[in-house]
Amino acid sequence: MASIKDIGKLFLFIVTGLVAIIVGSFMVRGTMHMWDKPENRKTDEKKKD
Repeated sequence: MASIKDIGKLFLFIVTGLVAIIVGSFMVRGTMHMWDKPENRKTDEKKKD
């Protein structure tokens, strides 16, 4: 019965790892978009000058 618990723990570990990777990728994407916006504004201002 211990092996079933070990398999369950391993499965839970893999699932939580995948969820963490997916959430992290969305967070990185969001911060990249936040960083892109000020740079785009600066380049737009430079083009106007």
